[in-house]
Amino acid sequence: MDINAYLERIDYGGSLEPTVETLKQLHRAHLFAVPFENLDIHLGRPITLSLPLVYDKIIQHGRGGFCYELNGLFGWLLEQLGFTVVLLSAQVFNGTQPGPEFDHLVLLVEMEECLIADVGFGDSFLEPLRLEAGVEDMQHGCSYRLIGSDSKRQLQRRRETDWESQYMISLTPRRLTDFSTMCHYQQTSPESHFTQKSLC
Repeated sequence: MDINAYLERIDYGGSLEPTVETLKQLHRAHLFAVPFENLDIHLGRPITLSLPLVYDKIIQHGRGGFCYELNGLFGWLLEQLGFTVVLLSAQVFNGTQPGPEFDHLVLLVEMEECLIADVGFGDSFLEPLRLEAGVEDMQHGCSYRLIGSDSKRQLQRRRETDWESQYMISLTPRRLTDFSTMCHYQQTSPESHFTQKSLC
């Protein structure tokens, strides 16, 4: 990975020390610079979970991607900068029920306090959230919180009065290849919302 090219792609010129503040600034920069999009699916271009291929697409060719690509690549950047990163599987809520395992990829960044980072969900939090259950984070007019047990956390968002469940996170560490089957499903199944409409 060419770290300087990555930082230029997200227009980031701040500190590279592996601190909470650096993580927050990188997270915001990434979200503002790299679009959440599924255009390759509708162009008939297969998406393979290979970090060099994802790097080439997003950094060298100025594209965006969906969660497996965006969070996979961002996690790689963080590791290169000295952060300790764990890949986690999440089940996205459709109404009141969570979807299948590996439906979404999020990042756990282990520091003096553990933080959840996610630059691949689209409409979501701008800065990482504390993993600690029940702590409310107010960002950009929305409140976020993680609730749950030692093995799972549920991300909820409140815009006005009611809490809305977004996804359920399993705290079991995963590898990028563990998401390959769902990545294939998301880009080929007629049941996947990624095949039903173009997003950017």
